[in-house]
Amino acid sequence: MRNKRSSSGMRTTVEVRGGTPVIPPVILPFHPDCLRYLRNLRMLPVAQVVLAAILLAGVLIGLSAAAEEAAQAPRLSGEPFVYTEWQTFYVKDGLPNDHIFAIRADGDRLWVGTEGGLALYEEGRWKRWTEEDGLPWKVVTGIAVSAKTGDVWLALFGGGLARFSGGRFDHFHQLNSGLANDVVYGVAVQDDTVWAATTAGVNSYNTVTGEWEIYTEKNAPLEEIWCYNVTAADDKVFVAVWGGGVLEWDVKTRRWQAYHDPDRQMEIDLFRDDGLIHIITTAVSYIDRVLWASTYFGLSRYDGRHWRGYMDHDSGLSSNFINFVVGRSADSSYSATDRGLSALVDYATDTWVTYRRETDEAQTWTANIGVGKDVVRTLPTNLTLPNHFVICLEFQGNDVWIGTGHGLARGVGRGYYSGLRQAGD
Repeated sequence: MRNKRSSSGMRTTVEVRGGTPVIPPVILPFHPDCLRYLRNLRMLPVAQVVLAAILLAGVLIGLSAAAEEAAQAPRLSGEPFVYTEWQTFYVKDGLPNDHIFAIRADGDRLWVGTEGGLALYEEGRWKRWTEEDGLPWKVVTGIAVSAKTGDVWLALFGGGLARFSGGRFDHFHQLNSGLANDVVYGVAVQDDTVWAATTAGVNSYNTVTGEWEIYTEKNAPLEEIWCYNVTAADDKVFVAVWGGGVLEWDVKTRRWQAYHDPDRQMEIDLFRDDGLIHIITTAVSYIDRVLWASTYFGLSRYDGRHWRGYMDHDSGLSSNFINFVVGRSADSSYSATDRGLSALVDYATDTWVTYRRETDEAQTWTANIGVGKDVVRTLPTNLTLPNHFVICLEFQGNDVWIGTGHGLARGVGRGYYSGLRQAGD
């Protein structure tokens, strides 16, 4: 009798009968046919034992790897809020067009810019304006509301700027103002100043003095002059430049600062978190002193000291092609992508909730909850938008609104909470 210890630490016995070792099934976690195969092999008994040991080692390694993988499986640090209740709106409900370009909350009112006009949703009813109603141009690509005056400013794709005040539209274009170009993608209001992102640079208009300023590559660090989006805070203005990264305007010093992709690579992100993830920037959002910037190649977060980049292969983003982003806090942002809505719910734990159709043929959207790129759980929703190419989004209280290429939807935030909630809370 010889005693041996298995790789698992169990003490086993190999019996010798007539000089031939007998392989006990207890140490071979194989199928019985495998055991019979080993016994019938035409080889020396010692070789049988060696082969069995090799196979056993392989099985144990596999079991160990499986156990390690199970131990490392992603787990949620807490439960994020998930929008499962949705309402949808189309032309038949009162919209001037189903192609949605812009959404802006104004207290209990909601302004919507479409390919065919402007709409207002208030107290459960829609009102709309087209060119027949005095709207200077039918394609509304951006909306901003002045906190001081309540005036509604509209970015018009090919029509310049419009101000809606007291039921009347005022029209600003290249021929009657200092506007750089009539193709305006975005508009923002900072105190008394209106900012416009155009295809020929950035404009500012002081509504008190009537003074216009144009910023191009001649007087600002613009590598490209095609500006896609603009957002304003109390002390800063940020501009998303298509092919030129992000520009930051300091209201106090009246100086520009540019943020680019440091590695200058168009196809790949060569060095992770070294700066803006890509220079083809589509939107910017600034909240709680944190900048969120969307690009056609991923998402960036900047807290004033450190950059963090996200792409669809290492995060919960459903796609790198991001049309718009809105920060909900310093730790959370929602991204409108060409394959649904992706929400980074908690920055510290990298917890995501992504809303999308799993296939192009699917009728309803699902909500994928995960950590990083790993989906932990999928929940059903009642959202049935036929198009998951999300163009814009907006928060209104606890609700979230999304605009797509074919319809508008509201996620009802009944019971909403920010961040993560622990079981039992």
